[in-house]
Amino acid sequence: MKKLICFISVLCLVLVLSACGSKPVQEKAKVFSPSLDTNRSCSITVAGSYDNFEALEAEFDRFNEFYPNVQLKYQKLDDYKNILGAALQGNDKPNVFFSYPWMIGNNKYESIVTHMEDLSDPALNIDLGCIRPGLINRDSEGHVLIVPVFSRSYGMLVNNDLFEKEGLKVPTTWTELITVCNAFREKGYASPMMGYSLKSSSCFMYTVAYPMFAADLAKDEKALKLANDMDPSAGEYMRPALEKVEQLIRNKCIDLAECDKIEDNYTQVILRFFEGDVPMMICAGDTVSGTKKRESQSEAFSKSPFKYTFSPIPVTEEGGYFLDSPSIEFSVNKDCDDLDMTNEFMRFLITSKELNEMASAKRLVTPTADLSFDALYAPFGQVPSERTMSPEVIGITDPLTVQIRVAAYEVGRGNLSVDQAVKKYGTFE
Repeated sequence: MKKLICFISVLCLVLVLSACGSKPVQEKAKVFSPSLDTNRSCSITVAGSYDNFEALEAEFDRFNEFYPNVQLKYQKLDDYKNILGAALQGNDKPNVFFSYPWMIGNNKYESIVTHMEDLSDPALNIDLGCIRPGLINRDSEGHVLIVPVFSRSYGMLVNNDLFEKEGLKVPTTWTELITVCNAFREKGYASPMMGYSLKSSSCFMYTVAYPMFAADLAKDEKALKLANDMDPSAGEYMRPALEKVEQLIRNKCIDLAECDKIEDNYTQVILRFFEGDVPMMICAGDTVSGTKKRESQSEAFSKSPFKYTFSPIPVTEEGGYFLDSPSIEFSVNKDCDDLDMTNEFMRFLITSKELNEMASAKRLVTPTADLSFDALYAPFGQVPSERTMSPEVIGITDPLTVQIRVAAYEVGRGNLSVDQAVKKYGTFE
């Protein structure tokens, strides 16, 4: 009996230890399952402002695996913002179209908004939960009329191999940034940080200043209201961000004469970075999306390829910010032909799997909740939640962003002092 009791005790102990050590059952990923007749024949058109959209066309092919008789095509509309309203009411109206948050509540675009399907309608069964909450825009009634398929941020392309070659580490704080720029200059690099700087519409200085300005406004509702109302007193809230721009120029981290040789904020920025002698190239995520295609277009990069990543600019001693904003968003034309199949396509597209696939192909940041970044964007995945912000959630308006963009440009170019730029808040165009 004693042996039996001992055996049972040992057996129970083994079972308990086994249970404690076992891994929890993994939840299966959601798999798209067709809800309509898979033999259905119809056409779906997606209209937008891109010249081409290969990543979306790959999604068309995958959707055709479920619905082989549905014809899908992408169509670019010239003069997109001005022609879209008429296109939505025409005979050949698109089923899905590019849309933007600033259309909502804007009388000028009311004729467009009235065509937008409510994608949050439970009957559509679209998984909006797979998207980061800060990227979801709702109207005054709580409807989701637009949904992001790509997101963007601001930062700098980093030549990781160049840092390794020179025995330097990619900076993660403001002090480290200034120090590493000085080190590169001493090693013969004329402009450790570069970017397109010829026009105020460029995002060069703005990329440095905007995230810091937005972060300061996010902490103070009164400041945000003053800034959105174009109150001149709100200029003071720009001061810390503008001082960072001024310090970069004063510390010779940026050589404007070298930057002015870059002729545009996209292709030429990328090709200049691929020359291999630029440690850090300041730009937006939309520019980064063009890097993959242009690797083969750069003779220098083809001969001497190097590893590069996109990182936040560390404008404070705590690090940089991840300003998480929608890049491209879709709406469904609720007055289109074959609306049910159009919504079915959106149900297919708005999933972690498909959005990640498309972001990877386009080389933009995925909008999904799992933050499945391309390795290129890995540094942004390391930004803590308290330094990750969505301007749309904060309540930052487009007129406000114009003020900081132009102010940063004027200060960076030396056309205005920080004091002068601060006093001109609300007057920049």
